Amino acid sequence: MSEEVIKQEEISPDEWHPSKNPWLISAPLMLSVAMYALDETISNVALPYMAGSFSCSHNESTWVLTFYLIASGIIIPAVDFFCKLFGRKNFFLMSIIIFTLASFLCGVSNSLIMMVFARFLQGLGGGAILPLSQAIMMESFPKAQRPQAMALFGLGVVFAPIIGPALGGWITENWSWPYIYYINIPLGFIVLAMARALLEEPPYAKRQIGVKLDALGFTFLAIWLVCLQIVLDKGNDADWFGSAWVCWLTGISCVAGLIFLISQLVRKNTLVDLSIMKDRNFFFGTFIQVILMGVMMASSAILPSMLQSMMGYTSFLSGLSMVPRGAGCLVATIISALFITKIGERKMVFIGLIILGIGGLAFGEINLQIALVDIAIPNFLFGLGMIMAMVPLVELSCRTLRNDQLTNASGVQNLLKNVGAAIGTSIVTTCISRFSQIHQYMLVGKLSELNNSFIDRVQAYSGTFMGLTDPASAIYTAKGLLYQQLVQQSTLWAYIDTFRWFAIACICIAPLVFLMKRKTYS
Repeated sequence: MSEEVIKQEEISPDEWHPSKNPWLISAPLMLSVAMYALDETISNVALPYMAGSFSCSHNESTWVLTFYLIASGIIIPAVDFFCKLFGRKNFFLMSIIIFTLASFLCGVSNSLIMMVFARFLQGLGGGAILPLSQAIMMESFPKAQRPQAMALFGLGVVFAPIIGPALGGWITENWSWPYIYYINIPLGFIVLAMARALLEEPPYAKRQIGVKLDALGFTFLAIWLVCLQIVLDKGNDADWFGSAWVCWLTGISCVAGLIFLISQLVRKNTLVDLSIMKDRNFFFGTFIQVILMGVMMASSAILPSMLQSMMGYTSFLSGLSMVPRGAGCLVATIISALFITKIGERKMVFIGLIILGIGGLAFGEINLQIALVDIAIPNFLFGLGMIMAMVPLVELSCRTLRNDQLTNASGVQNLLKNVGAAIGTSIVTTCISRFSQIHQYMLVGKLSELNNSFIDRVQAYSGTFMGLTDPASAIYTAKGLLYQQLVQQSTLWAYIDTFRWFAIACICIAPLVFLMKRKTYS
């Protein structure tokens, strides 16, 4: 037995391989990723129903989303530490148990405070799932098979948040909102049983003796992320830096983030190892993924919102509008798995980013007379480009790292991607508000007595109202109706401009992929 242990410890990290088929190992990992990623967006369409159940405002109900993101953001960079403390397999099983238990608590919550606490607990359990699954899948497969493995992983990461609003809307309308959380319970038990039977622990991922928590780093990390998330979620409603509390929280967040960064660079035995940022592939790959996550989550948030607020779609129909994006993801997964070794990772990522840009420009041609089918093509392009870009990036960014660096690297990468998603969603919310004001200011001059088209339209509308009221009221009503149309068109232009900015962002970062080292297979 002692000789076997010695031999196992002598195996280098890159030489270790699991005894079971890696595709079997992927099954519980992908189920857990789907659970976590689905819960990022499935609650969005149910917020009005929760607000009614808890007798709170819509703004108060958004804390259900905020605290989930805060908790997962805090736990993600600490994944490597907890793996050393408990052992990676044990920590993964603990995360599934906490996530499943918290899902039950979400479903039985009878107050906003209980719901927020349950969602925070759910975020703590779910936050570790993504980086752990990514690290385990990458080290379980031989390097030559990693592109196919990451294609499957990328599908779960991108596809689940896309179908979240549609699934959440259907469950909420046909059953009730607690069931969007209850569906995690049977899945959690299945994942737990499969993970216990299939997952293995390499020597470098086992529990270590004498591991100490970087309390200083963890404290300032928590302060930085909590303050940042609150500012990003509520800043637009408070007019950003026109509000004193936004200024204070932004300052605290910046100072805490700076102290955290310095502490991780100059101290030993820190929460995260930032030396991996010196790796060129990891640095540029992570940077591009941060932008991509911002585009993906922001576009997923504003499209259903536009359809509901401007075109009267139900929560289910607005969620259903994202299904073509899921179809694009499926097609891109097949393309990535079949052709990535022939085309090459860098070219595949470049093509995916250009397709994303074309999708953003296509969304820039929408109007208020479109049907649901008219946004299918741009959505399909978004899903196609997102997977074609994201899947090779995940594998290519970690290609030059050792297996024993993957858990830490996945934690750092997913932390930054979460921050990118939060910033992207906040930016587009502000863009919609500000662009709408700009277009309204530019168009309001057209509602003038000097504009013949305006006079003709007022006369046509007032003539319709003459039979219902006096002439003065009819003219007043006609002008009010025209102003409502102006506001509606201004808001539409704000959405169009925002989608075009998505296109510009994707096209601008596309050349960065060629700064990454070309991949070789072994």
